[in-house]
Amino acid sequence: MYNYPLYIARRLSLSAGGKKKAPAVSVAVAAVALSVAVMLASISIVLGFKQEIRDKVIGFNSHISIYVVPTTPDEDNIVTLTPSLKQELQSIPFITDYSLQAAIPAILKTTSDFKGVYLKGLNGKAASEFLNKNLEEGKVVDFNDPENKNKVVVSRKAANQLNLKTGDKIDTYFISDEVRVRRLEITGIYNSHFDQYDDVMIFGAMPLIQQLGGINENQGTTLQVTTDNFDQIQDYTIRLQQHLNEALADGRLFRLYRTDNAYNQGINFFSWLSLLDTNVVVVLFLMMIVGCVTLVSGMLIIIIEKKRFIGIMKALGAPTSKIRSIFVWLAIRIALWGMLIGNAVTVIFLYIQKETHFIPLDADSYYIDFVPVIINWQSILCLNVGVLIVTYFVLILPSRFVAGISPAETMKGE
Repeated sequence: MYNYPLYIARRLSLSAGGKKKAPAVSVAVAAVALSVAVMLASISIVLGFKQEIRDKVIGFNSHISIYVVPTTPDEDNIVTLTPSLKQELQSIPFITDYSLQAAIPAILKTTSDFKGVYLKGLNGKAASEFLNKNLEEGKVVDFNDPENKNKVVVSRKAANQLNLKTGDKIDTYFISDEVRVRRLEITGIYNSHFDQYDDVMIFGAMPLIQQLGGINENQGTTLQVTTDNFDQIQDYTIRLQQHLNEALADGRLFRLYRTDNAYNQGINFFSWLSLLDTNVVVVLFLMMIVGCVTLVSGMLIIIIEKKRFIGIMKALGAPTSKIRSIFVWLAIRIALWGMLIGNAVTVIFLYIQKETHFIPLDADSYYIDFVPVIINWQSILCLNVGVLIVTYFVLILPSRFVAGISPAETMKGE
C-alpha cells in the first residue's frame, strides 16, 4: 500500500507510559493553537484598524475630490455641476457616485464663549452614512428637507468646549462680504475621534451654505467622487485627471479642474497604518518560529518514545524514507489539532469583540475607542494554508533522526 505512512500516522497512538497523551504532544498542540491564535488576531485587528481609519478619512474627504483651478484673477473657484461635467463623470466606469460639497467658515457664539468652525453641507448618501456611524447623541435629520435648513450636527469636542447639547440653539456668525447671523438648532453630536477634523467641522444643510455663499443649487466648493475600489485610488485619480484634461482640450469642458484623493489628504494616518503592517509581519514571523520549534521538539520526543515501533518497522523491511514520512504526518496531525483549536477559539473571540466592542482603546492615541476587528475568511484560509506548508517543510529535517535508530538496539531485551 503506497500511502501506508499516512495510514499508519492517522492511527498511531500518541500515548506514552500508559497516559492518555504524551506531555510533549499536549505542549505542541497548545503552542500551535497559541501561535495561530496570535497570528489570526493580529491580522484581523490590523485589517479592522485599516478599515476604520480609512472610513473616517474618506468620510471627511471622499475618495476623490475635484476642484476648479482659476485661470485668471477674476475667475472664481466654484465648481458648477453642468450637464457636460455630469456626462463626463458618468462615462467613467470606476465612478459609482458623485455629489457637490461646500463649506463656509463660521463662528459659534454662546453667552460666554465662541469657537471658529467650518460648516460643511451634508450632501450625498456616503456622507450621511458616515455621520450616522459616528453619531453619539441625537440624530441626523434629512437636510434636504427645507424645514431642516437651520439645523446642524456638531462634534463632541465643540459641544464640550461650548457646553452644548442636542436641542440647544446657538447663534452662528458667517463672515464673507458682510456679517450674517443664523440661529441654528443642534440635532446631533458626532465623535469621530479625529481631533484635527472634529475641532473645526460641523455639518448642516447644503442649501443654507449655498444661500450664504451666494451660489446656485448646482454649485459648490468641491465635487466629491466615490469609486468602486479605494485600493486603486491613486491610479483612479490620475486617470480621472487625464480624462478631465482631455475633455477640456477637446472642448467638451470649459473649466480647468484639479483632482486630489483621500489618501493624499490623510497621508499621516495611512503612514501610521503602514507601520502596523510591519508589526504584523514581525508577529507572524515570531509566532511561526514558536510553533515550529515546539513541533520539532515534540516530534523528536515522539521519535524517541517510539523507538521500538521504528525498530519493528525497519525489521519488517520498511524503508527509512517511509518511516520518516510516518512521523512527518504524525506531526502534521498534531499541528492540525492545534490549528483547529486556535482557529475556533480566535474566531469566536473576534466575533464577540466585533459585536460588543468589549475591549476598549484610548481614542486619543488610536483614534478609535475600541479594538476593531474584521473576520476575513480569505485571510484565515491563506494563513492556515501557509502554516501547513511551512510546518511540513520544517519537519522534514528532524525526521532524519529516524535513520540513526538501529532495529537491533531497539529490540534488545524483547
